[in-house]
Amino acid sequence: MKVFGVVGWKNAGKTGLMERLVAEICARGFSVSTVKHAHHVFDVDQPGKDSFRHRIAGATEVLLASRKRFALMHELREEQEPTLDELLKKLSPVDLVLVEGYKRDGHDKIEAFRGETGNPLIAEDDPTIKAVASDTPMTIDRPLFDLNDTKAIADFILSEVGL
Repeated sequence: MKVFGVVGWKNAGKTGLMERLVAEICARGFSVSTVKHAHHVFDVDQPGKDSFRHRIAGATEVLLASRKRFALMHELREEQEPTLDELLKKLSPVDLVLVEGYKRDGHDKIEAFRGETGNPLIAEDDPTIKAVASDTPMTIDRPLFDLNDTKAIADFILSEVGL
């Protein structure tokens, strides 16, 4: 599987870019999966639902299945957070995995950047960031894309991963 990341600070446009890239790349006939890193506690379950109750009762894993989809929840309890490589091994094979977050990992990435946030550019100190997608003109030593030019960004990513 090919892996390429989308990174950036909070409110930089990462999720919107990810959503547009998944749609664009899938429309070109490639299979795509995503991995999203969350820096906070999150729950995909709802209190009171059977699967929630199973997990709260102590189940390590709860697999919720229907004829439309399945979801596997794994409760880490006191375990270490899995690495990106460990998580990628859990995915079914696809042409491309787009990763949102994991900005300090070693895979190639594009940085989403919005000038209004006032955050520094991560790319200046990170050679794994191969390009920047921004709403602000800038001079940088790697390709610069308009944050909303999804087609050009998809072309770049697919070229970078050899698809």
